[in-house]
Amino acid sequence: MKRTAAGLPLAYRLAVASRSLAALLGGYLLASLANIALALLTPISQVDAALLGMMLSFLVYLLAFIWCFACRSAWRAWAGVLAPSALLALIDGVAYGMQTS
Repeated sequence: MKRTAAGLPLAYRLAVASRSLAALLGGYLLASLANIALALLTPISQVDAALLGMMLSFLVYLLAFIWCFACRSAWRAWAGVLAPSALLALIDGVAYGMQTS
């Protein structure tokens, strides 16, 4: 017997939608903040630091995407992307403040 999408419970469909949003939006936020942190903190030329940060941000985005669908719950998926994002935002703010002063 096959189950169609209409036969799946609403809670399951909402959990998958929440994980998808966490992977897409939260992963993008995490990758962007990782890119900025690497560009600000790497002790090489600005152009090379920006390129290195950009290349490694694809890996961060991939890992965040995998994390969101490997978690047991959608709450853990969101927490797993937003907690490091908050930490990176704090690091970015401090690093940017050190560069401008």
